[in-house]
Amino acid sequence: MTTTKYLYPEYEAGKRLFQKNISGSIVNLNLIRLKEIADYSENPDLKPENEITGREAFLNYIRKTEPFLTAAGGEILYIGKGDHFLIGPDSERWDIAMLIRQKSVGDFFSFEQNEAYMKIAGHRKAAIEDSRLLPLEDILLTDL
Repeated sequence: MTTTKYLYPEYEAGKRLFQKNISGSIVNLNLIRLKEIADYSENPDLKPENEITGREAFLNYIRKTEPFLTAAGGEILYIGKGDHFLIGPDSERWDIAMLIRQKSVGDFFSFEQNEAYMKIAGHRKAAIEDSRLLPLEDILLTDL
């Protein structure tokens, strides 16, 4: 049995997010499962001299990405070490959880399509085994 892995947004998912016409910021909840050893086979130009772990590759990705994120109006709100769910499937575990705020959906797409950013995004691909990304829109308690 093969399990579907998710590394990048699908076109239709991006289209749905864009069509929501969210006014204001979004917070992206990222769940990341890392590879034991980073795999740079698809981006050999980014491969470090010595073999590194998926965690090291992901931290390298975050360090190199943060200037592009900030320039696009984004900020890292939280990065935490994960594990198995307390409520959720026991078969799932996530090594890292992150919350990233973007000023707008447009700023998020602008960041993701930045050519300079795209040149270093291979560090993410090398590091990640699987991921989830859930864009969150602000709501007021009165809206519940």
